Amino acid sequence: MEITLSSGYKMPMVGLGVWRMESNQIRGLLLKAIELGYRHFDCAADYQNEAEVGEALSEAFQAGLVKREDLFITTKLWNSDHGHVAEACRDSLKKLRLDYLDLYLIHFPVATRHTGVGTTASALGDDGVLDIDTTISLETTWHAMEDLVAAGLVRSIGISNYDIFLTRDCLAYSKVKPAVNQIETHPYFQRDSLVKFCQKHGICVTAHTPLGGSVANTEWFGSVSCLDEPVLKGLAKKYNKTVAQVVLRWGIQRNTVVIPKSSKSERLKENIEVFDFELSEEDMGIIKSIDKEYRTNQPARFWGINLYA
Repeated sequence: MEITLSSGYKMPMVGLGVWRMESNQIRGLLLKAIELGYRHFDCAADYQNEAEVGEALSEAFQAGLVKREDLFITTKLWNSDHGHVAEACRDSLKKLRLDYLDLYLIHFPVATRHTGVGTTASALGDDGVLDIDTTISLETTWHAMEDLVAAGLVRSIGISNYDIFLTRDCLAYSKVKPAVNQIETHPYFQRDSLVKFCQKHGICVTAHTPLGGSVANTEWFGSVSCLDEPVLKGLAKKYNKTVAQVVLRWGIQRNTVVIPKSSKSERLKENIEVFDFELSEEDMGIIKSIDKEYRTNQPARFWGINLYA
């Protein structure tokens, strides 16, 4: 199942995120994922495993498991490379062993002190606060992203972790409309206003952390996970599916792309088996009622700032 982006290219609605994948696991997991039918992989310079992903993809191509044109590969521009967009993109392409990217995203709406292309240090200043580069605007960064499309290095460009106001601004100054906004959204953090705003303006929403992981949010909410939600457990029993499958199906029926991450082969299989059932309108409404506005993924906290204040 695919969604057509504003750029005209098609994006699979279920992908595999490689965030926090251990380098020594990537080869096996990606080859297994391709065997299971995954055709969409979500990467980032900041994940520090593009080279390992590239090795796995190259092996898959050489073995005839899949062709390059059958895959949709996303990676992301890191904060410290906003002033070096072309160089950063080429560095990612080299590591991924690709001639072009299907999607290139601005990872976060903040430019920080440049630390060298290919490095993703947090760039904290001596005071422990993120060393923001105030000379580079998001508009400048976006126009450099547009140049990548013109150069044929990237097919589609987009944004990530942008709120409704920054998304509106990007629409106002863009010559090439952002095809995607990748944000955290799951049943406990539904963000209906942002999702609907993006979709109204032709921007596909990709849900990172689509299962609402509990590890990253213990500091603020305690150990909570929508996978433990009784309502979702009841629906899983009703549809004879796992809770994760119900959550991913809910995301798909909102017309959002989901990119769950897993390091277990059995979970890889489970996460892509979400196209053989459909949640009723009533059950979609029930899930809508359990929104708790719980953000579980807020890395900017560790930089000493709150991008969403």
